Amino acid sequence: MRIYNTLKGEKEFLETIEPNRVKMYVCGMTVYDHSHIGHARTFLCFDMIVRYLRFSGYAVDYIRNITDVEDKIIVRSKELGIEASVLTSKYIDSMHDDFSALGMIAPDQEPKATENIASIINLIERLIEKNNAYVGKSDVYFSIDSFPDYGMLSRRNTDEMLAGARIEVDEDKRNPADFVLWKKAQEGLAWDSPWGRGRPGWHIECSAMSMEALGDSFDIHGGGMDLKFPHHENEIAQSKCSTGKDFASYWMHTGSLRIDQDKMSKSLDNFITIKDALKNYPSEVVRFFLISSHYRSPMNYSIDGLVEAQASLDRLYTALKGCELTFDTEENEFSVQYREIMEDDFNVPGALAVFFDMAKSINLYKESNKTDQANKLASSLISLAEPLGILQQDPELYLKAGVPLSEDKIDALIKERELARTNKDFKRSDQIRDELVNMNIVLEDSVEGTSWRRK
Repeated sequence: MRIYNTLKGEKEFLETIEPNRVKMYVCGMTVYDHSHIGHARTFLCFDMIVRYLRFSGYAVDYIRNITDVEDKIIVRSKELGIEASVLTSKYIDSMHDDFSALGMIAPDQEPKATENIASIINLIERLIEKNNAYVGKSDVYFSIDSFPDYGMLSRRNTDEMLAGARIEVDEDKRNPADFVLWKKAQEGLAWDSPWGRGRPGWHIECSAMSMEALGDSFDIHGGGMDLKFPHHENEIAQSKCSTGKDFASYWMHTGSLRIDQDKMSKSLDNFITIKDALKNYPSEVVRFFLISSHYRSPMNYSIDGLVEAQASLDRLYTALKGCELTFDTEENEFSVQYREIMEDDFNVPGALAVFFDMAKSINLYKESNKTDQANKLASSLISLAEPLGILQQDPELYLKAGVPLSEDKIDALIKERELARTNKDFKRSDQIRDELVNMNIVLEDSVEGTSWRRK
């Protein structure tokens, strides 16, 4: 099995510290708001990776943390006039509901920063003892000059890091790029420490939680590409300095997600929560869409993409319809091809292409009344699709359910179609009409405008 290691900038064969066991830590949510589809994309990708590793025979220790101490949490709790713990509890529950609705498996451990304060303080004390950290007038800082390999993950020098990041001017720091390990604070979330009452910095939390769960060195550390710098860079520095050992062997990062080619932002009114997405599309459609691009590739979230995902799932479930499971999932040319593709850095687009080839063969067997062959291949397809978290429903029930497209979405598509017709973009106009027809929505044009009805 080969995976792309961001640390080395290339694919490498997976060689685990313990034979046939993968120890894996993924940076989880900072819980101050509802989870959005960008979060869904990242965590569905790692859900798929964990599932496939287990499918391939590895025992996997999957750790995904919860950041419940962070400045954004404190700011939001003050805005709402509630305790920070009440705020985080609410959004942890919301996150669990969303992730469960998308069919994600639960991590083996889900440590919270607030439950690891003692180990965080111990880690900071070790860094101070080794002269990798220092106590300033206000806070405790990590000294990047004490770690010559700083920048090894992002491949930037210090000047580039300062130019590319928002570094606050702080005369208390020895180097402007030094980062906070402990923030002195008397109010809000705060704990006693050797340096006064305060709270941990974000980066030290993940180092402490990952090493507490998996040991000083482990196999895979994952997260979104936006965490590569400074968060993961800082984790490497403080962790290696504290233990003198390598931290994570492989670093895996998911590509970013945009909305109709724009960055998701509340100011652009294109901020889509997981709950919003699931109001209009079944969870398996959303899941299929969000994993259908390679996990390292940026992807664009759009109605067109979701409609295409629905159509793709319909094709696969239609092939499975009427087949009886044989539980005979012996190796075949498709399963061999699937494994080769997935074991080349979890190439889901390639795996889906194999699935469609299998569906085509199943349909041909059914047309030729070769029932046994159709049933065996259908059983194999369902087995191979399990690591992706798809095709596990009863085909009859799935195909009956359809997609409950909301009235707001229908109206928005009709307005887009009207604009396309005004601009003489008849190709796009016809495309929108066809999309709606595929979702059992019939358009009726008249001099008064366009109305619609469900079939």
